[in-house]
Amino acid sequence: MPWDFSTEPEFEEKLDWMRTFVRERIYPMETVGYDRAGFLDAIVPLQEEVKRRGLWAAHLGPDLGGQGFGQVKLALMHEILGSSDLAPSVFGNKAPDSGNSELIAIAGTPEQKERWMWPILDGRIESAFSMTELGTGSDPRQFVTSAVRDGDEWVINGRKWFVTNAAEAEFHIVMAVTDPDVDPYKGMSMIIVPTSSAGVEMRRIGTMCDPGAGDHPVHTEYEVGYEDVRVPLENLLGDEGQAFVMAQQRLGPGRIHHCMRWLGVCHRAFDAMCERAVSMKLHGSLLSEKQIIQDWVATSAAAIESTRLLTLHAAWKIDEVGPENARVEIAMIKYHGGPVMHEVLDRAIQIHGSLGYSTDLPLEQMYRWSRAARLYDGPDEVHKVTVAKRILRGYEPREVPSEHIPTRRAAAVTLA
Repeated sequence: MPWDFSTEPEFEEKLDWMRTFVRERIYPMETVGYDRAGFLDAIVPLQEEVKRRGLWAAHLGPDLGGQGFGQVKLALMHEILGSSDLAPSVFGNKAPDSGNSELIAIAGTPEQKERWMWPILDGRIESAFSMTELGTGSDPRQFVTSAVRDGDEWVINGRKWFVTNAAEAEFHIVMAVTDPDVDPYKGMSMIIVPTSSAGVEMRRIGTMCDPGAGDHPVHTEYEVGYEDVRVPLENLLGDEGQAFVMAQQRLGPGRIHHCMRWLGVCHRAFDAMCERAVSMKLHGSLLSEKQIIQDWVATSAAAIESTRLLTLHAAWKIDEVGPENARVEIAMIKYHGGPVMHEVLDRAIQIHGSLGYSTDLPLEQMYRWSRAARLYDGPDEVHKVTVAKRILRGYEPREVPSEHIPTRRAAAVTLA
């Protein structure tokens, strides 16, 4: 299949504007130390400017206030936005809100869209995606959070782990077992649970990039308990038993966005490394003249470019044949891109020495944050297994290797 992920000049102009806007208007906000409320107030005029440029909520189609750009263009946008963890909020595509709005757009009823989706897209409320459970590793078939029908209500019981922005969210999309007697892939459903519902309790979790469980302006993590939480039956999102199908619709393209945002981090760290190399002298010559530094620069440049091309190809394939037919490509970028980001950051810190290790540069925070890339949306090891299994399906066992020279020679003589 021939492939091409080029973009037209008009879109390149939008990307150029985004690069300048993020660098000049959003980077400075990183140093202010906003709390969540202050940050949300401060970005309102920036959000309005993004809307005027036609770049707001670009992950959605025109009928939902987006641009219908497709995954390749979205990927190129996220490459720019990823350089600052504050930028997606300004452009209306912050996780988990972007994925949740897509889910409701795909599977929601008109009433659910009116109550939950449009307020997200307007930036008036936040949401959470309540899926992971502690102790289940990467096997969601082990989830035990349940939702049982009782009259005209669902009764939900269970605990969820690492629910982003749970306390700040207006509602959670909860993945729960609704039929324990069938295959787990067909027995789970998604249910919208207002955060204010009786029986919802939350505990803030500290992380490597937010160890004190402080008031990060964009992302917070929680353990959430649901004890006899009651919501109306009409809060079911999509069809009963379709949670896994819907989750893949949400997570597949989402991994493209993750990987391109990681590239944004890589570009920023790479620029810092190169700037340091041409600025700092050691033992009578610039760092840029040291062969080990030249190796770091060359190796990082190749790793970044290979990750970028791999991710754009996966995005292009989703646009052409859908996420279900691009599972190998999507999984490959997940386990390839995370380690590349970590290695580039590590080299950038190393070339800066103690300055890179200090909080006077953003590298140390980016480095701590990057470790999560190998865990969320499934650990790298699981994605490698997925890729290997799918590739190996295309091969058949042979008693004599296909490349066995004596056998090939005999066949060639027969043909002659």
